[in-house]
Amino acid sequence: MNSTTASSAPVQKGAYYALGVLTLVYSFNFIDRQLLAILQESIKADLGLKDAQLGLLTGFAFAAFYVTAGIPIARWADRGNRRNIVALAVFTWSFMTSISGLAQNYIQLLLARIGVGVGEAGGSPPSHSMISDLFPPQKRATAMGLYSTGVNVGILFGFLLGGWLNEFFGWRVAFVVVGVPGILLAIIVRYTLREPLRGASESRAPDAGNQPSLGSVLSLLWSRRSFRYLAAASALNAFAAYAIANWTASFMIRSHGMETGELGTWLALILGVAGALGVIGGGFLSDRLGKSDSRWYVWMPMLYMLLAAPFAFISYSANGTYAALLALFVPGMVLNAYLGNVIALTHGLVGLSMRATASAILFFIINMLGMGLGPWSVGLVSDLLTPTLGDGSLGMALRCIVAPVMLLAAACFYGASRSLRSDLSNASE
Repeated sequence: MNSTTASSAPVQKGAYYALGVLTLVYSFNFIDRQLLAILQESIKADLGLKDAQLGLLTGFAFAAFYVTAGIPIARWADRGNRRNIVALAVFTWSFMTSISGLAQNYIQLLLARIGVGVGEAGGSPPSHSMISDLFPPQKRATAMGLYSTGVNVGILFGFLLGGWLNEFFGWRVAFVVVGVPGILLAIIVRYTLREPLRGASESRAPDAGNQPSLGSVLSLLWSRRSFRYLAAASALNAFAAYAIANWTASFMIRSHGMETGELGTWLALILGVAGALGVIGGGFLSDRLGKSDSRWYVWMPMLYMLLAAPFAFISYSANGTYAALLALFVPGMVLNAYLGNVIALTHGLVGLSMRATASAILFFIINMLGMGLGPWSVGLVSDLLTPTLGDGSLGMALRCIVAPVMLLAAACFYGASRSLRSDLSNASE
């Protein structure tokens, strides 16, 4: 990230249009993924489900197929046309979201969500690789930060649309209405984006010869001590983020008696608007501070976790409805601010023909541990506590799990900072 040649490379023509479209794609990714969180209380009542089953729908069952499909798709993206892969992925997950509304039992809904997971596996790694070829290293964390606002924009509309559609028309209609526009977006991606030249943003060409093997990419990443800490920190950060995103709506409904329309609006503001500002600001600030010391790319997420932990605990302990929501603004703003930094750093640690695969490996770790275990762990603990705490079991599960995990994430981000500069220097050489 500190190469002289790279720093002089200009932003490519059409890069910001491509970034905008890819960010919209990522937004649809999270609209379709997050929609289930605001609908799950209605689905639980309609289909007679338990919290652990809901946790599997939003967590491990989804994540297992998402990350398993992600690596072979990323390998394809490192040698194939990334634009076409993204277009196919958008179509697949949007179609599967639409048919989720037709599910008549848990197994049918589970299979539909698995289909969403497989489709979404083809979205991010090819997009990350394209963005790294469109923006030079000194602007990459900002670009990745802007792209990562798709998480928050998706959460915003997932909660907002899902909450009101569910209240007026039911959860089945919500799935269909949200899924269909993504099919149109797939056409826009296919026919308006260009496949960028690999390495153009750094005035470099891919290494001649065969594509690096998956084993060689894994070996290279493992040899970077900073990446090992970075991956652990990201997984723990994601664990907390997915637990909050998937269970806060249910917590507010059970413990504070909120309706989905008003609640969806609040969560859209907290996790959507405030979260997007945090992601954009985090990437921009890290790029500014990182010019003098690359360790700021991990120091900033460390500070975010230290700041968020006490406010998360307060939110799930507060007696007042609006006190709980207001306290959630702080973690809501910073929870996903690590993403742009982590992706940019990972790409800086590997070669040009390894980037999509490196992203897929990173996301395998993040999503298998974060998405896979975060929602499921909270749901499982909530079920175990239900006989003694009743509706208060979910709040207790969130209090006991989320804040401690955030503090562990902060410790791992600090661990990554200790060898980051030497690892980036070795990668550049």
